[in-house]
Amino acid sequence: MAFGHKTFRCSACYNVVFKRYVEIGRVAYISFGPHAGSLVAIVDVIDQNRALVDGPCTGVKRQSMPFNARQKFVKRAWEKAQVTEKWAESNWAKKIEARQKRNKVIKHEVKRLQKEAAKKA
Repeated sequence: MAFGHKTFRCSACYNVVFKRYVEIGRVAYISFGPHAGSLVAIVDVIDQNRALVDGPCTGVKRQSMPFNARQKFVKRAWEKAQVTEKWAESNWAKKIEARQKRNKVIKHEVKRLQKEAAKKA
């Protein structure tokens, strides 16, 4: 964007998260299922989870296919990357755990004080 004589650029322009968009006309590689290893063309996007694909030269008939991975593949990649262990070591997870411990102590203390106040009354 240009405002007057200065040009501003957002940091998102440099750190693109998604490099392979699902668009009509793109060639896609099927990584699992009965047609694994085949190339197809995206003919139409049905909704946010499925696309209509066709592989006339690879023997894949026109059909609807999901473009998200199955749970077992996600689980396998999750375990291979040790996501749970890395999460436990992160500052974000440590802050959440500390907050939960602090809230637990505060709730226990409030209940104790309420019991003492009830005994006095």
